Amino acid sequence: MIGKLHAIVIDCPDPSELADFYERLLSLSRLEDTVEFVVLGTATGREVVAFQRDLDFRPPQWSDPDRPQQMHIDVMVADLDLAEPQVLALGATLLDGSDKPVGYRVYADPVGHPFCLVTPPE
Repeated sequence: MIGKLHAIVIDCPDPSELADFYERLLSLSRLEDTVEFVVLGTATGREVVAFQRDLDFRPPQWSDPDRPQQMHIDVMVADLDLAEPQVLALGATLLDGSDKPVGYRVYADPVGHPFCLVTPPE
């Protein structure tokens, strides 16, 4: 095992507004709430879905290749430097690296969908 699902992250123009919808739809609570990023989770504090501000957001249009879906998966890992070679061996491509041992790194899956490896906050 390289890591475990941490959260699904959805790009949107207004994270708070979209979080309101999913908060009610999924019976979740806000765990983090800023202008740029909102995290919803379970009563036990398990993060489930997050919303990040995208000022250039163009809404997806179902089955229109010019307007694709806009979300990515966060995968929690204990150590970015140990996990990175494993995901690269699976066929991922590093998009936005970091030399820091904590934080996140952005990758693309083999067909180009972005995902992040993240480490727990200290």
